[in-house]
Amino acid sequence: MATIGLIGGMSWESTAVYYRLLNEGVRERAGGLHSADILLHSLDFSPIAEMQASGNWAAAGAAMANSARRLESGGASCIVLATNTMHKLADQITQATNLPFLHLADVTAKAIRRTESRRPLLLATRFTMEQRFYRDRLGAFGVESLVPDEAEQAEVHRIIYEELCRGRVEAASKARYREIVARAVREQGADGVILGCTEIMLLVSQADFAVPAFDTTALHVEAALDFAAELAREAA
Repeated sequence: MATIGLIGGMSWESTAVYYRLLNEGVRERAGGLHSADILLHSLDFSPIAEMQASGNWAAAGAAMANSARRLESGGASCIVLATNTMHKLADQITQATNLPFLHLADVTAKAIRRTESRRPLLLATRFTMEQRFYRDRLGAFGVESLVPDEAEQAEVHRIIYEELCRGRVEAASKARYREIVARAVREQGADGVILGCTEIMLLVSQADFAVPAFDTTALHVEAALDFAAELAREAA
């Protein structure tokens, strides 16, 4: 398997899940004592979160590009970004190195297209729900993603940053996410739900919803393993 360059730390709670799932995936595929070949650069999330909140995406993009270059110089064969929101800066990452980049929205859209869902509700950070970079990428695959109303978006965002990114998993927040999805199904015609922030899978799963749930973290991990395996075959 080719070496996966993983940009993480945003937050480390979900990056830890990425690391575990990547290694579990290799063990399932290869057996024995096999584990994933990973180079991880885990950033300090606090300054990145401040850049997001202030709209300083140029500085955030520079940080992502620098991380990608560090992974390339360390011997990574590809780049995987372990966060949905920072895919807003995918172009800055791809322009910084010659390494192939696995876009999470593409992976998610392809997974949705394998089902009957075409109008899933997107639960994510406020940046990902409000801005078009992610939803337009899904739309290129024929997926019309819906979003909650403004008040619900604010609550979804708060739970991510004030609870999940800090390692807190609250029963009341789980119930609130379930209510938001149920309303979207009932009133907006949502036929699925995208867990579009890597921390959300810490709170809810397919078991919480009557419609298909698309766990972007798990989907990205499986695609990354396929990606790295294909790169290794091409290099052999």
